[in-house]
Amino acid sequence: MGIRVGIDIGGTFTDILALDATGKLSTLKVLSTPEDFSQGILRGLERLLPTFADTIPEEVIHGTTVATNAILEQKGAKTGLITTRGFRDVLEIRRIRMPELYNLRWEKPKPLVERRWRLEVGERIDHRGEILVPLQEDEVEQALEKLRREGVTSVAVCLINSFLNPVHEQQIGAFIRERYSDLYCSLSHQILPEIKEYERTSTTVINAYVMPVVQQYLDTLEQGLRRLGYTRPLLIMQSNGGIMSATVARERPVHIIESGPAAGVIGAAAVSRKCGYPNVITLDMGGTTAKASIIEGGLLSRSPEYEVGGGITVGSRLIKGGGYLVRAPVIDIAEVGAGGGSIAWIDKGGHLQVGPQSAGAIPGPICYNQGGEEPTLTDANLLLGYLNPAYLVGGALALEREKAARILSRKIATPLSRSLPEAAYGVHILANASMMRAVRAVSTERGRDPRDFALMAFGGNGPVHAAALAQALEMKTVIIPPFPGVFSAFGLLVSEVEHHHVQTYYRSLHRLDLAEFNGMLATLEAELRETLSREGYAAEAMVIERAVDLRYAGQSFELTVPLDPGIITATTLEKLATRFGEEHQKTYGHKADNEPIELVNLRLVARGLPTRPRFPEQLQPDTHALSLSPSRPVYFGTAYGEVETPIRSRESLGMEGEEGPMIIEEYDATIVVPPECRVKRDAWHNVIITLP
Repeated sequence: MGIRVGIDIGGTFTDILALDATGKLSTLKVLSTPEDFSQGILRGLERLLPTFADTIPEEVIHGTTVATNAILEQKGAKTGLITTRGFRDVLEIRRIRMPELYNLRWEKPKPLVERRWRLEVGERIDHRGEILVPLQEDEVEQALEKLRREGVTSVAVCLINSFLNPVHEQQIGAFIRERYSDLYCSLSHQILPEIKEYERTSTTVINAYVMPVVQQYLDTLEQGLRRLGYTRPLLIMQSNGGIMSATVARERPVHIIESGPAAGVIGAAAVSRKCGYPNVITLDMGGTTAKASIIEGGLLSRSPEYEVGGGITVGSRLIKGGGYLVRAPVIDIAEVGAGGGSIAWIDKGGHLQVGPQSAGAIPGPICYNQGGEEPTLTDANLLLGYLNPAYLVGGALALEREKAARILSRKIATPLSRSLPEAAYGVHILANASMMRAVRAVSTERGRDPRDFALMAFGGNGPVHAAALAQALEMKTVIIPPFPGVFSAFGLLVSEVEHHHVQTYYRSLHRLDLAEFNGMLATLEAELRETLSREGYAAEAMVIERAVDLRYAGQSFELTVPLDPGIITATTLEKLATRFGEEHQKTYGHKADNEPIELVNLRLVARGLPTRPRFPEQLQPDTHALSLSPSRPVYFGTAYGEVETPIRSRESLGMEGEEGPMIIEEYDATIVVPPECRVKRDAWHNVIITLP
């Protein structure tokens, strides 16, 4: 069997991991190339693949931030919107919610489509899907002519109630294909056949906005892969944790916006199941952001929507309105601007702040010596002794400690009248405080106590902060998986092909027509099975999971509850009502036993099972040559001060447990074990830290 390659792009580094059928691993970190991310990938592959006998992979899976960056940096395509007359300003009105209630200066994000490019056409379909006003085709042509004259390259089409009857959108789509084939086109009934006009419009517009950018990027990457001899389909990680072909990703890029963060959670779920830790909170901390998610009973937590660019991107009932809404299944990930490149600064009130601004890959932290002049979290961690100044990324990146000390002293320590170690430690613990927001967003806000979970940390900087963060949250166990700095790339390789489908089906739960309901489920399942069949999966290799969105009558937002397989009966509906009440209690702190319940949406996930296990029976991590000093002074805060701390490798750890403090250095990450903690290595090469 050939090798499989996972590629994950981060804000600072591009991580590449190759795995063969025997479990042999080879990893590589290279600096990201923001001007053209594919260049960093191809250079890395040219270095990594020759370490295997067969240098042409049988599978390449990619997690990318290209779509996310296009939205955050406002560098997507010039986009137009065609909508029903009277709905031109849906994107402006939004949900009339503010993420900062008492901030009178807060401004909502600028719509991705300017008002002059949001055009109305005559048509109307009612709430039963019946045509009230036929589509005015002459108005459609006038709108498209105007958009083309003004240089619009991508068009989103979102008509009222098209999720019930898409005939008018289909007519517009056919018209664009026949007369305006140079325009990219996104139709809302294909992107999101779901009730709620703002959510459907926003999601369709985002798909149109990033489509040209994503297509150009994938074209360039696939051309480069072909030059290396790889001719099979490129696979892309979805926000929901499944993988899809690059062909599908080109048409529905809205599903790959949270591509990279999802991969790490998938890898964590696989490792936690193997190692007997069913309840885990993940912490993925790289150069730009820190991301948290929750795995409960071995199962992922998913959200039906999220916001891009909202500061903390999580499907939270408490914080909404700050970003661009995407209504698409996503692994429930909370993200904050706290990474190794996060800039430390002093605000007008004289208080220390960390992030959300980041030095990114270029110029990067001061200690990278690539032109950075602003102190960052990585600079602070270096000065605290957590990082090896001479041997980051296997010696490929030497760190300029003196330069970092000089600038951090001038810009942070001196203005705060603190010693350099105290100032650096202040930066460190403030970053931890930001990350606590992310952890609580996926645990406490969901009615889960983080003390009942282990913390699994990865990413280039996650293992540096994990133990201190877990102590602040009163958690007892920290797990650092093997190759933590490239762990998201590993998560790509243990993911499976998945197709998610949502369909609005608005009914009272206790007055359902069971025959109609079972017929609808059967039709949707047949369509998904047909999709998997076209991709080469046999009937016995298909698994379909079902869920429904429920709410109490009168509520505006739903909770997603699993639906049992098989024929739905009255007993099934009673179980469903009970589950909904329990989830409502966990999420909101109360439930109403006698209130009528409404069913809003059906959700189905079709999964294609691989012919061989995605997670190998054993792992053989590559052993990069490391140059470790016996010890170095490390600052652990005022309680311990500066302590001469032994430096170890992961392989040197025993399975019985040893006392900290300790620094464990690896090619791709550094693990900080504070005083009074115990640390060991398990049979799967995980580092397990037990907190006092």
